[in-house]
Amino acid sequence: MALKESLIENNSILLKADVATWQEAIKLGTDMLVASKAIEPSYYDAIISCVKSMGPYIIIAPNFAMPHARPEDGVNRTAFALVTLKNPIYFEGEDEPVDVLVTLAGSTSDQHMEGLMEVTQILDDENSETGIDLDKLRRCNSKEDVYAVIEQALNGG
Repeated sequence: MALKESLIENNSILLKADVATWQEAIKLGTDMLVASKAIEPSYYDAIISCVKSMGPYIIIAPNFAMPHARPEDGVNRTAFALVTLKNPIYFEGEDEPVDVLVTLAGSTSDQHMEGLMEVTQILDDENSETGIDLDKLRRCNSKEDVYAVIEQALNGG
């Protein structure tokens, strides 16, 4: 499932959201996917309990998190959700806050890896210190902006 198609199908983009905690930030993404029936509510619980037991494994680059759990934790079909935050939130024990989150629900571990690679490809920026460019998502004010960013990235823009 390609990222853009999934975001459209699941109506799963929320920009410049206002939350106080990392739990709320994650719930914004999972709630959209629960609403579209891509995942069960248990998927959110699985992410939260994993973060609590393993630490914030979902932070894959500075300021960027990809909340995810395992396919058997309540994934009905592979899907993505994008959430950007007005104000960054902190995970316990982390120095760098997070303000861009892409929730990933992979129905198989293969689809999970493919999803991860597609998101990385879209954010990829060899000129940035961190190797990714989150500003292009932070700047988005509409779903259309997001689709344009994805298309540009995938078409080598």
